[in-house]
Amino acid sequence: MDLKILLDMPPWDWPPDAGRVFLEILTDRRAMASDRLIAAELAGDFTVINDDLAEALLAIVGNAGEPEKLRARAAISFGPALEQADIDEFEDPDSVPITEGMFHRIQDSLQKIYFDTTTPKEVRRRILEASVRAPEPWHQDAIEQAYSSGDREWMLTAVFAMRRVRGFDNQILAALEIPDPDIHYEAVRAAGTWELDAAWDHVVELLEDPDTPKPLLLAAIEAAGSIRPAESPMVLVDLADSEDEDIAEAADEAMMMAEGVTPFDEEDDEEEDQDGEWIN
Repeated sequence: MDLKILLDMPPWDWPPDAGRVFLEILTDRRAMASDRLIAAELAGDFTVINDDLAEALLAIVGNAGEPEKLRARAAISFGPALEQADIDEFEDPDSVPITEGMFHRIQDSLQKIYFDTTTPKEVRRRILEASVRAPEPWHQDAIEQAYSSGDREWMLTAVFAMRRVRGFDNQILAALEIPDPDIHYEAVRAAGTWELDAAWDHVVELLEDPDTPKPLLLAAIEAAGSIRPAESPMVLVDLADSEDEDIAEAADEAMMMAEGVTPFDEEDDEEEDQDGEWIN
């Protein structure tokens, strides 16, 4: 099986034995490094992830002898399963691709590996980014330390994590003024998630600035609809007529959501991406 082909293929079109193939590659240290990296990326998808794959990913994350990049990729792949388990709380076990026992094993293991001082920075960052999708008490201090470190990469991870963990309103507002484009983007998304009214003027400025980069503009559109639903249509109406299809669709959807209308997706085959989030 050529794993590179699967990268560009919808998961529901993968061969029935895709999960088994991923498991074989992940557990075979003689396999090509590129194949193991792709397998680690794809193994977290809802169509294949299960306890066996989770165990293989966890073994890689915790193994100092594995390549750092592979360990980091394996860590971030836990994100979707952890988030679904946290949301569902195993009220309907069939809706969560891993068992409750494995869920807690992943949480405990990631925390232990994160606080191991020998764990590489990149692996620790990805562990934090994945694990906050099922927030735990230790995340508060970890995020605070990452943000206050002054290290650009750790600050980026921290602001990303603030979108998942409550209690960082002041830091999010401060991050909106950081010129780094990646941190700025994550701060706008976090401000929208927690409906921070103090961020409203900043978000409006982004919406009205013709030089706002497209990814940041899309984040600002979503944030506007969350922060001030009643006022957002007034600042989004012009963007809904944008010649850029993505911008117009995002603005239209944000206005509909602000009005309490659930947008109808006419493309039944365009499902939400289940992959783990991987930030710079």
